[in-house]
Amino acid sequence: MPRPTVAQLVYGSCTVIFSTLAMLLLSGASSGVGVAIVAVSALALGLLVAMTVPLPGPRRPVAVVRPAVADRPVTPEPGRPVQPVQPVRATVAPPAREPVRERAVS
Repeated sequence: MPRPTVAQLVYGSCTVIFSTLAMLLLSGASSGVGVAIVAVSALALGLLVAMTVPLPGPRRPVAVVRPAVADRPVTPEPGRPVQPVQPVRATVAPPAREPVRERAVS
């Protein structure tokens, strides 16, 4: 069974709290049985709301579009072989480290 998401927990909890307050104020229940019925129905309503919150779906891969230059046939110069187009790979240098700065004792 998958774990509940944050959205499910928040929506369910808010539903329980607000529906309990609304039902207690509207019904005017003051006996223990009346309050218990309101509490159980609010918990059921909160569970229903939490279960109907849409779950995030599986991520679909994004289609990669090639540039139009790679799709065109290469016309070789006379006497030279045709070389396939290679993708360009970019490298990123690691961030430079700052020297440690210490406060002077005054």
